[in-house]
Amino acid sequence: MPLVASAPGRVNLVGEHTDYNRGLCLPLALPQRTTVTLTARDDGLLGLTSAQEQDGWEGSVDDRPSGWAAYVAGVVSALRNDGYDVPGFDAKIDSDVPLGAGLSSSAALECAVATGAAELLGLDLEAPDLRQRLVRACIHAENDYVGAPTGGMDQTVAMLGSRGHALLLDFEADAGPSVTPVALPLADAGLVLLVVDTRVSHSLTDGSYGDRRTESARAAEALGAASLREVSLADVDRIDDPVLRRRARHVVTENQRVRDVVSALGSGEWQRVAGLLDESHTSMRDDFEISCRELDLVVETARSAGALGARMTGGGFGGSAIALVPAGSLDDVRRAVTAAFVDAGLREPLHLVATPGDAARVDSVS
Repeated sequence: MPLVASAPGRVNLVGEHTDYNRGLCLPLALPQRTTVTLTARDDGLLGLTSAQEQDGWEGSVDDRPSGWAAYVAGVVSALRNDGYDVPGFDAKIDSDVPLGAGLSSSAALECAVATGAAELLGLDLEAPDLRQRLVRACIHAENDYVGAPTGGMDQTVAMLGSRGHALLLDFEADAGPSVTPVALPLADAGLVLLVVDTRVSHSLTDGSYGDRRTESARAAEALGAASLREVSLADVDRIDDPVLRRRARHVVTENQRVRDVVSALGSGEWQRVAGLLDESHTSMRDDFEISCRELDLVVETARSAGALGARMTGGGFGGSAIALVPAGSLDDVRRAVTAAFVDAGLREPLHLVATPGDAARVDSVS
């Protein structure tokens, strides 16, 4: 009999390209979700279809597909390698997480599949450490099977997100990130977190993301450090290569911005939060060089139309930006951003409001 599992997309409030540098980030799960309807099979085959894709895929649990099906097969492979005897299954996939928008549609798919597979196996999702094991399986699927050199933020927040909260993730330990919920009372403050999808699709497997990861490692190596988590701002100034120096400066200052945002949220200093978002965008644009014309246009226009602060979010080179907006100015900001894109001869962007949603879950079992 079929079961239905789902997992959220995510948006990152602050802390970009820090996860793979053993740093800090502050994402939240989105209300937009990917849903997977699973029906077990006894022939060892996977039959995959998606409402967002024209072609389906069928093959053995040991086969290695490409494209979108690899995210499903990769989770199955990672779980089987971890000792779980995942059976074959049919999977019908649907999602309202925008694809290519930097909102972790891939992690949402991976975590929905992992959650459904756990239910097929009769595992208790509330058992100690099970969700962390599923996180690790999903990270392996993306890094080692699909070949996207991401950190682990996306899968962690999709599997562990908390309604009404962002998650402070600290990736310093080898065993995986520590997770601390941080209340995000946007409505109480009369604010909205607007996400603007530029509709400039980005890919985490096209090299640019991997280049930044390599450059970060080289910057740490230049200082004799295991990672940029160990590096101070004074250390950064000792890096001779100007490109590596800029990359390191972004990571070190971004980690501090995460700490400062958490502190400001705790004391209700929303103007301070907004200023830190602005600083983060400048750092990503100038030091890490992962912004683009469309992302800069969103940020600049949103600020001038009434947003308190704004930044690009996600891996960069396209995707989405966020803006912290007074609720009464939401329509003005949306209209202004759309008009700016039209005036620039660009496709109209898409808008959604981010409210901290729930983690991956089993929605129903027939």
